[in-house]
Amino acid sequence: MKTPILIQAQNLRMQFDQQIVFQEVSFQIRQGDFFCIVGPNGSGKTTLIRLILGQMQPTAGQITRNLALDQMGYMPQFRNIATDYPLSTQAFIALKLIHNWQPWLTKTEKEQVATALQATRIWDKRKARLGRMSGGEKQRVYLAQAIVNQPQLLILDEPTASLDVHAKFQVMDVVQELNRAQTTVVFISHDPDLLAHYGTQQLDLTGGTK
Repeated sequence: MKTPILIQAQNLRMQFDQQIVFQEVSFQIRQGDFFCIVGPNGSGKTTLIRLILGQMQPTAGQITRNLALDQMGYMPQFRNIATDYPLSTQAFIALKLIHNWQPWLTKTEKEQVATALQATRIWDKRKARLGRMSGGEKQRVYLAQAIVNQPQLLILDEPTASLDVHAKFQVMDVVQELNRAQTTVVFISHDPDLLAHYGTQQLDLTGGTK
């Protein structure tokens, strides 16, 4: 039996003024997939992610989401966290859960933060200041924040781009464990080793037409 379709795209075209970013792009993302999006810079990978997240609308074509937007977790490509950033790891992760009308965490939310810290293997760094952590540790903290709401779909925009080989595989091993626990993953990368080792499906935007 086939698993449920979470995202379905049909004949997507994205165009800015007269510049076509991509066209005739169709794909399905099913529950449990480790879905990789590849292509050169400027091919529209991040734009496609924004379409999936509902942040943009396609110029033409249709994208169907069979899950709510709040069931998606997103880890963007760039974060500029200075060394003097004052928050601890667990406080940073908790920002995703804090509401303006209630600036503290419930017992359940504290448990969610603890679960995210453990899942990303940074529990022992929970009280450390985020700004003083290594690049690989920071990426796992960002990943923990993306999964603290326990999303069905986790979207990662080049999460290992600035890391050394060891740190890359540390981060991606955590992502793979989440995927094996039935979190669907959408992953942008230029790294052929990571794509071959972790991905189960692949969409190549090279040339702008698929």
